[in-house]
Amino acid sequence: MPLHTGHQEPDDHPVTVNPFYAGANPVGGMTEAPPKHRLPDGPLPPATAYQLVHDELMLDGNSRLNLATFVTTWMEPHAAMLMGECRDKNMIDKDEYPRTAELERRCVAMLADLWNAPDPSAAVGCSTTGSSEACMLAGMALKRRWAQRNADRYPGARPNLVMGVNVQVCWDKFCTFWEVEARQVPMEGDRFHLDPQAAAELCDENTIGVVGILGSTFDGSYEPIAELCAALDALQERTGLDIPVHVDGASGAMVAPFVDEELVWDFRLPRVSSINTSGHKFGLVYPGVGWALWRTAAELPEELVFRVNYLGGDMPTFALNFSRPGAQVVAQYYTFLRLGREGYRAVQQTTRQVATGLARRIEALGDFRLITRGDELPVFAFTTAPGVEAYDVFDVSRRMRENGWLLPAYTFPANREDLSVLRVVCRNGFSSDLGDLFLDDLGRLLPELRQQPHPLTRDKSAATGFHH
Repeated sequence: MPLHTGHQEPDDHPVTVNPFYAGANPVGGMTEAPPKHRLPDGPLPPATAYQLVHDELMLDGNSRLNLATFVTTWMEPHAAMLMGECRDKNMIDKDEYPRTAELERRCVAMLADLWNAPDPSAAVGCSTTGSSEACMLAGMALKRRWAQRNADRYPGARPNLVMGVNVQVCWDKFCTFWEVEARQVPMEGDRFHLDPQAAAELCDENTIGVVGILGSTFDGSYEPIAELCAALDALQERTGLDIPVHVDGASGAMVAPFVDEELVWDFRLPRVSSINTSGHKFGLVYPGVGWALWRTAAELPEELVFRVNYLGGDMPTFALNFSRPGAQVVAQYYTFLRLGREGYRAVQQTTRQVATGLARRIEALGDFRLITRGDELPVFAFTTAPGVEAYDVFDVSRRMRENGWLLPAYTFPANREDLSVLRVVCRNGFSSDLGDLFLDDLGRLLPELRQQPHPLTRDKSAATGFHH
């Protein structure tokens, strides 16, 4: 076969972009890539701009294989259609989009009923961009109520908030941004979250509230909310201190009502003043939507609610953001309507079955020890078994990434920094079939990992892209 050599053009103007991006007739089209760090001098054809961005995004990980995130990565096409139809609606503009505002109101009422508010019609709440904003709002309400009760001492006294060291980082942000002392209950031994009695002992007259986590980010376990409230009841009997509880139900508040109905953690406990959740986690909606609810209007100080009329009408608003998309709120209402209680129960029960089954099979490999088993949140954490010295969890995370799996490895916080774990989040869409593929890839890696002379990851902070 003859070897042909093509004509060589001078390399004065290298073609750094496929010329056909510019259209069917590339003559006179774009021959060089546009600048990345300044605005290009002129416009591009829409198809060209799309292709350039699309190609860069191909290097992102596959969200369905991301076992680190709690955020929803799959919805039905009908939900995506509704979100597309609402992408131009501003959630704050309730006068212009009254039906979107009505769907938000209905979602709040549904959540108040789901969380057993004494009078769901009297509960107040709002949508947010996610649980982080919802936690900030709840914390602000706690602080303002404390300030009202202590008007004779405030602002000279410094408020504090009691929580476990395992809280999500948004609570550390809240304490920093709003100048509140964070009093954290450390982990001890095999207790990886807040101890109710230890939390009560940290409370004093300057405590604005105690945060209980229904579903810890670190291992997926529920904190004992009822026991926490009982410890604070006993504290009030001894000292007269009346400390409210906020439940951070970012994940568990959309799991427990459906598959742990006997668990008392919500507004059935009189000391629970507010609850938040992430609609975009186990609420089964694409990011970003969260919800914050208060037992009654009395738990949300009126001076935190602003009223504006310059968009038309008279709109009360309690939010850190102003303009934000309405599409996710519409998608939340669609999902509530689409699934109902039985649909949510089926989804959450299935994800829990996938989690517990996969946890058992990983334990059966013999190389790993389970920290949790996925029987609360459909989330479990595991570490290497005693006697495994050739590799560590960071080696496993790095090698699984080679197969496309984003499997987070990280250390636990204060008092248990010696414990490094891997964590698997089983979300809607993470099927038993995907679990089989995950286990197959993990099993294939183990013989190679066992032959290492020692763990290869020296810098643990750089071992994985995942950080709390």
